[in-house]
Amino acid sequence: MAENTGFAVVLVTASGLEEGNKITSTILDKRMAACVNIVPKISSLFWWRGKIDAADEVLLIIKTRASRVKDIIDAVKSIHSYSVPEVIALPIMAGHCDYLDWIAGEVEE
Repeated sequence: MAENTGFAVVLVTASGLEEGNKITSTILDKRMAACVNIVPKISSLFWWRGKIDAADEVLLIIKTRASRVKDIIDAVKSIHSYSVPEVIALPIMAGHCDYLDWIAGEVEE
């Protein structure tokens, strides 16, 4: 098990499968991530402009190097339909060494 890995999981919500696929393709084509899981049909409830709102969305779970998080944020902001897209990164504190090595081999620095 590796600890303090230098890798991250980035969570992004998108308006639907089409937008989620577009974001995913951009990130993978530019070798910013090794893998993106697309979780369809999530229900989001959130505060927006002073009231509680709701939306059906998809969730992208992006596995990458911590050094590429800013690039992913910039890419998502440039193509996302939302004025304030959710893009949050969580550090991978520990993980299976072979899996982390795979991420390192697939993601350009």
